[in-house]
Order: sequence, then C-alpha cells, then structure tokens
Amino acid sequence: MTAVKTGLEVLLIVGGIFLTLLILMHKGKGGGLSDMFGGGVTSNLGGSSIAERNLDRFTVAVAIIWFAAIVGIGLINRFGL
Repeated sequence: MTAVKTGLEVLLIVGGIFLTLLILMHKGKGGGLSDMFGGGVTSNLGGSSIAERNLDRFTVAVAIIWFAAIVGIGLINRFGL
C-alpha cells in the first residue's frame, strides 16, 4: 500500500506544480503569461479564443485529478487501505 500512497503523493506534487503553471497561463485583465505562449490571439466569437477555452478545460481536468489525489491520500491515511 505504500507504493500507492507514494504514487499519489508524487501525483499530488507534480499536479500542483502543473496546476500552478496552468493558472498563471490564463488571461487576466492585463493579458498575463498567456500572451507569452500564444494565448493572446483572441477572436470575437463568444468573447474568448479557442485556446483559452481549451486551457480552461485542461485546467479543470488537472484540478480534478489533483483533488482526487488529495482524497485518495486522505482515505489511505484515515482507514489504512
């Protein structure tokens, strides 16, 4: 069971770093870091670009995986599964 816990801890650390980078890439009021990576190209179809919408979806997916890793580690610590 320690291998599963170690794997979840690694997933939590890597996911947290990756999630931080994804959040920093989002377009803010001033453009943010997303302009550096090509996210600054916008279209007038719906207010946001396709790249920004895909970045939103990817960020949510990584956040769900990160949250699942937290819950998994908590269950292992609580019940000793």
